Amino acid sequence: MSDIKRMFSLTREVFASRKLIWSLAKNDFKTKYAGSYFGVIWAFIQPIVTVLVYWFVFQKGLRSPDISMGEGVEVPFVLWLIAGIVPWFFFSDAWGAGTNTLNEYSYLVKKVVFKISILPVVKMISALFVHIAFVALVVIIYCSYGQFPDVYYLQLFYYSFCLLVLVLGLSYATSAIVVFFKDLTQVINIILQVGIWVTPIMWNLDTMEISQAAKTIFKLNPLYYITSGYRDTFIYKVAFWERPRQTLYFWGFTLVVFVLGTVIFKRLKVHFADVL
Repeated sequence: MSDIKRMFSLTREVFASRKLIWSLAKNDFKTKYAGSYFGVIWAFIQPIVTVLVYWFVFQKGLRSPDISMGEGVEVPFVLWLIAGIVPWFFFSDAWGAGTNTLNEYSYLVKKVVFKISILPVVKMISALFVHIAFVALVVIIYCSYGQFPDVYYLQLFYYSFCLLVLVLGLSYATSAIVVFFKDLTQVINIILQVGIWVTPIMWNLDTMEISQAAKTIFKLNPLYYITSGYRDTFIYKVAFWERPRQTLYFWGFTLVVFVLGTVIFKRLKVHFADVL
């Protein structure tokens, strides 16, 4: 019961500090690129270049075929690719930044009156700015291929919320642990390097010639639910409630991660100022 109270007290702190979070997030986003000539434009150049490289390698180099939607309808591979890679960019950026937020804002952690529980949220909102802009770019690309927005695009709000809750829960746990175990940053970098491949982003799980058991294991990755959700939104036109088992599994997994993350954060919180 005390752990549940810790979680709700943290949630109340975040809600009560929403204006401060918004202000810090905007400042965090701006200062990240302060002093550079192009400023915040750099935030969008890297993911765009990454998409272009993957598109060239898979579409032109490896000549990956278009993705079949059945009934003779095919989608260009580049559209299928960017629909899945957009949420991954947010996940990797937000989790990496959220993990190191206490070290980055150590001067605030040492202030007795400052609510440090809002710092991981600040990083989530800062990363969300880039995510929103990148989603807008993807919509423009789809429109250039003659695929215009429809009612299914409203699901982008839902799947973005899924991302936020998942990454926030992970960040609460890892940001607290990394204060005492610095090597965790390198571990997470390795997880992210491998994760983009074990999450079916570059390849289509449904067409792979692997056993059903192997496919089930891949689908246990919570990022599979989100990347598939973005593709359901942009390409397949499937509502999230049409996948009830995957939805229930995702939220069960995510809520457990969120509860554990907040509990770990609250329990270690009293030692942060002594270590940093």
